[in-house]
Amino acid sequence: MAKLDPITGRYVYLTVEGIEYRVYFEEAGAGIPLIVGHTAGSDGRQYRSLLCDPEATRDFRIIAFDLPYHGKSLPPHGVRWWETEYNMTKARMMAFPNALSEALGLERPVYMGSSMGGHLAVDLASNHPDRYRATIAVEGALRSAAEYVEVGMAGIRKEFDNPNVNRTSIGAAMMLNISPYSPEANVREIQWEYSCGGPGIFAGDLYYYYYDHNVSHDEARVIDTSRCMLYMLTGEYDPNTSPAETKQLADLVKGSKFWVMEKLGHFPVTENYVEFRKYLLPILAEIKAKSK
Repeated sequence: MAKLDPITGRYVYLTVEGIEYRVYFEEAGAGIPLIVGHTAGSDGRQYRSLLCDPEATRDFRIIAFDLPYHGKSLPPHGVRWWETEYNMTKARMMAFPNALSEALGLERPVYMGSSMGGHLAVDLASNHPDRYRATIAVEGALRSAAEYVEVGMAGIRKEFDNPNVNRTSIGAAMMLNISPYSPEANVREIQWEYSCGGPGIFAGDLYYYYYDHNVSHDEARVIDTSRCMLYMLTGEYDPNTSPAETKQLADLVKGSKFWVMEKLGHFPVTENYVEFRKYLLPILAEIKAKSK
């Protein structure tokens, strides 16, 4: 008998901002729908261990999708996309999981995202609380650290858009965000995933990550966790979104819950899923209990 993962991959057509995209997604499990979003410049392969976790998939239908221009989701056909600079905006980031949920007929799914996907979990809880029963922000915050913002998009593109050095530069940069306790094989997997992206896509994602995601204190205070529960998980060794920055958000959102993940960094789902699941599974159990 062949050894097979319990994962099914398909394509779905989503129309966002008047453009039709052919979007790849993988899923496993049954029950409460859980959409998971990847980090900037990467793709849904980051969630392969989660999709193969029988404890997670027993009660949850987990759906990992590749944003357009990422992974197996190509740029839109019939659009001269190469003539326009790629920048991911907050409106577009929110539109894709919303459109995916509608296309698949999901009833108030849970959303979980990491890094820029973690920021998105906050934006969805704030802007679309009736679409989601809960969101889980992995490495999320009010906004990205000011010292990164000050670099500017011109600096970001200079660093990451050169097609001759793009993949090497990104792989090296990722090393700075990974916990020193992460197994080497997992670190190499993160580097590999980042080496597969198209030129300019990582930098364009950072437009949302550094600039368009910017939650004010007043906005955070009115996030209603009775409508959409907000959970937050941040790695102890994350220099991009520190536990202190996530705590600042958690202190503003009444009823939210926050945990610091020991010995994990900016990519906890991939860095060490065995450790990450210790934090995730109790959250999923709580969501299940509240959904009865």
